[in-house]
Amino acid sequence: MTNATKLALEESLKRLLLKKPLDKITINDLTTDCGISRMTFYYHFKDIYDLVEWSCLEDARIALQGKKTSSTWHEGLLQIFDAVMENKPFILNVYRSVGREQIENYLFALTCDLLMGVVTEKSKDILITEEQKIFIADLYKYSFVGIMLDWIKNGMREDYHGIVDDTATALYGCIDNAIHNFAAKNKRPAIPAFLPVLQAFCPFMTSMTYITAIIV
Repeated sequence: MTNATKLALEESLKRLLLKKPLDKITINDLTTDCGISRMTFYYHFKDIYDLVEWSCLEDARIALQGKKTSSTWHEGLLQIFDAVMENKPFILNVYRSVGREQIENYLFALTCDLLMGVVTEKSKDILITEEQKIFIADLYKYSFVGIMLDWIKNGMREDYHGIVDDTATALYGCIDNAIHNFAAKNKRPAIPAFLPVLQAFCPFMTSMTYITAIIV
């Protein structure tokens, strides 16, 4: 019942956004449209912006169900654009009323979940740290979100299927390369802490000693 009430409030919010901007919608508007009390609203959300954030994350969760693997991430990215396009009045209204940050957080949640699923799958049995996996996902997350924010800023007029295809083409093999580059870096022998000190006194001898140690 709790989730049903939240979903009903989300639908009311989206209906009202077709009629007026977000900053003109009141709690009373929402509760009247939804047929619930103000107390019930505040039981679930602290304010309208809390409802907006929950709605964004819930839409993100639904959009990405089963689309977080290396073989389906292209479809997952397309699903993200589909989800944004289906909620065009909602997204544009929030973008123009609240600003870029709320939508940015929504897109970060969408793309980070998608990319972490891909990176985790592709790095299975490969020697890279969790921090390195997150770094790779974050690197591409910011690229995705930047492209999507430009598309939203321009009113979502461009055909997003072409954007998704171009993104997939540009990124082909990139995540694999990043994972293997980190794995290769992790396998490099560590330089002994004392070596820089010795090199200051006898560069040639210490360099030869270190090279010999690596070969042996």
